Amino acid sequence: MDYRQSTKLNLPWLFKMAWRDSRRNRSRLFLFISSIILGIAALVAIYSFGDNLRQNIDDQAATLIGADLVLSTNKPVTPTIQKLVDSLGDKRSQERSFASMVLFPKSSGTRLVQIKALEGDFPYYGELETTPASAGKDFRSGQTALVDKTLMLQFNASVGDSVKVGQMTFKIAGILNKAPGQTGISSNIAPIVYIPLQYLQQTGLVQKGSRIQYSYYFKYNRQVDMESLVKKIEPRLEKEDINDQTIQSQKDQTGKSFDDLTRFLALVGFIALLLGCVGVASAINIYVREKINTIAVLRCLGVNSWQAFLIYLIQIVSVGFIGSVLGAILGTVIQHALPVVLKDFLPVDIAITISWAAIGQGIILGVIISILFALLPLVSVRNISPLNTLRISFAETSLTRDPLKWLVYVLILLFIACFTFLQLKSWPQTAVFTVCILLAFLILTLMARLLMWLVKKFFPFSWSYLWRQGFSNLYRPNNQSVILIVSIGLGTAFICTLFFIQGILLQRVTLSSSGNQPNLILFDIQESQKAGVAALTKSQGLPVISQVPIVTMSLAEINGKTELQLKKDSNNHNAPPKQVLTREYRVTYRDTLTNTEKITEGQWIGKAMPGQDIPVSVEEGWGHRSRLHLGDKLLFNVQGVQMATVIRSFRRVNYNRIQTNFLVVFPAGVLEQAPKFYVVLTRVANNKVSAKFQQSVVRNFPNVSVVDLGLILTVIDELLSKIGFVIKFMSAFSIVTGLIVLIASVRISKYQRLQESVLLRTLGASRKQVLTITALEYFFLGSLAAATGILISLAGSWALAKYTFEAAFSPEVLPVVGIFALITLLTIAIGLLNSRGVLNRPPLEVLRQDV
Repeated sequence: MDYRQSTKLNLPWLFKMAWRDSRRNRSRLFLFISSIILGIAALVAIYSFGDNLRQNIDDQAATLIGADLVLSTNKPVTPTIQKLVDSLGDKRSQERSFASMVLFPKSSGTRLVQIKALEGDFPYYGELETTPASAGKDFRSGQTALVDKTLMLQFNASVGDSVKVGQMTFKIAGILNKAPGQTGISSNIAPIVYIPLQYLQQTGLVQKGSRIQYSYYFKYNRQVDMESLVKKIEPRLEKEDINDQTIQSQKDQTGKSFDDLTRFLALVGFIALLLGCVGVASAINIYVREKINTIAVLRCLGVNSWQAFLIYLIQIVSVGFIGSVLGAILGTVIQHALPVVLKDFLPVDIAITISWAAIGQGIILGVIISILFALLPLVSVRNISPLNTLRISFAETSLTRDPLKWLVYVLILLFIACFTFLQLKSWPQTAVFTVCILLAFLILTLMARLLMWLVKKFFPFSWSYLWRQGFSNLYRPNNQSVILIVSIGLGTAFICTLFFIQGILLQRVTLSSSGNQPNLILFDIQESQKAGVAALTKSQGLPVISQVPIVTMSLAEINGKTELQLKKDSNNHNAPPKQVLTREYRVTYRDTLTNTEKITEGQWIGKAMPGQDIPVSVEEGWGHRSRLHLGDKLLFNVQGVQMATVIRSFRRVNYNRIQTNFLVVFPAGVLEQAPKFYVVLTRVANNKVSAKFQQSVVRNFPNVSVVDLGLILTVIDELLSKIGFVIKFMSAFSIVTGLIVLIASVRISKYQRLQESVLLRTLGASRKQVLTITALEYFFLGSLAAATGILISLAGSWALAKYTFEAAFSPEVLPVVGIFALITLLTIAIGLLNSRGVLNRPPLEVLRQDV
């Protein structure tokens, strides 16, 4: 064929040339694109999971809420609202829920749980899943209870045993496996005990100051426009601070929550994809280098530069499409694992189906991103001249100032920013994420190049030959040092950062319980019980570290403006948000600051002066978020009594220590006669002492609840472990992608290694020596990559600890050493496995081979 006749843009001819040229290189082309398969698989799996989750939430929204309409409030309803409640729905149920201690007489075990006192046939959609199945209905008709399965396991209880709630003992009718909207995580943090509402008063747990959630459930037997109904009654509900919820609002709220989760997971998968694309760019770079002679011959035969460029672009697009399809298929399979991984966080059962929209998105995304990253080395094809047939030098074709390369860089950044915006829906967050990704790659790349420069600059000439040879391979021509350090280092940084953050959070809680700080909190202590609880505490040999009075109140006005007036000022960004007036406040009074507080603005006034506005101190974070200032006047409603106050100071509170902390603190001499309850802080030496004390409290003061910090630490540890497993599962895509890039990079440079190996063996090197040189090279690469990733992780985790968590950062050494050793050994093993073909080839075969 006369190539000169094909100098015009002839797509059939270009495709034919791309097909012919690829015949000897198809396995290598698939290696190029293999590094993006996992990234596409991760995204398709997440998108498919998201589609299935949204569909299942839509299908099961009714069972999440359990009724057509739910009204909830944290205070008893007024007679007017009670009439409204009685007029709604064809079927009605009501529930009182609150935190309280329970006692299992069989084991004498105690635990803080969520009590739900239920009346009626709720749930109307779905059911209380129990063992035996009939217990979900039967417990309502007698003095019986349903107990969460985690509690039953923890205290070795069985159906038929008893549980003491307040002053009443209930027979356990069944094990509660799942309730509407309940997840595995919520079961561990706040296990539920259901009792019939008719016995609530007899428990003695409903007292003045008790924190109770009042819920009303409604079911309609006819078709009702719930949106219109809620819109009609909402003004009355807002006036009484009552929340409403319908199946549609539950659907929207749950869907939004898990949209945020899937977007986060998609960003993690996207990072894995970007990591793979760096491998694509590096692999195509080497591929183009090896094709210089072929391209130069084509140029001699009359093919112009753009035709040569399009031939190889067609190859990359074709293989990128195939790789994306394979990734989409793999992602469709992987999505079956995500419901298992996330089961503790999901309130619905997931039915997995194929999402063709997710598959299409994944394939399109894979093709686009493989083209963008392949363009970086491919644009250099335009600069290969016929002269390269005589003098093969890629240095002449790599024009760092090529404007097209800068255009490709801009396109890549724009693509990353656009994709991120589609996930986050926020340009500021998009900018931060994009800049962080860019910085991570830049830091890793600069670190890799710095390390290569240092190796070359301070080369250890005094070392043995094998060590020198392995060391010099780090900066030899066509080496893979940069790409391997970037890919493996980034994956290592992900895992280490997760590990460090988990450690920071646990350390923060552990420090809170160390030393002489309180680790046991008793709350809901009534005025009449104050002395008795203190005496009981001291009789057990425990200290009463503090007895803190708490008064419940609401905020009626800010600077003379009511909630309605603040609502009208919602466009004024300097005005306090109306939500400040809709919440309930629990405040205390005292004449001195605690050791966890420090005045940052204004002056602390510990005693009120008669005839003047009451001076109060406000926690600075809440004050600034609420747009409050020194001198602002706040009108509080204390159980029907109006109290005019003025902000005289802002306090910074150290939340790292276990202490009763408050948004608003009153001075002494004002609230002493107001209705209140008390919180007592003490410290126990061990779990045995804690259990004995809690049993005494539950028997003598059943309405008093006890928070054990040791139990909280265990729950937090379990929660973080589960969250950590989810993130590790997704981060594994990045780690495995890094390993695939490593494998592909080694395979790509296989022919060059054959020549190097042959030269070494021709010069007298034994197989053992060649193997040692290879192992040393990958030892240096793996150790440098792991060390770089760990260093970046240490820096990032330190910044998070200092500026986000405001905690000390002291990472554990042994796990860090373990991660370093594991990554290094994996790199060596993969390098040796992929290089074994080099050692098994006779020198003459390679010398005769046309590479």
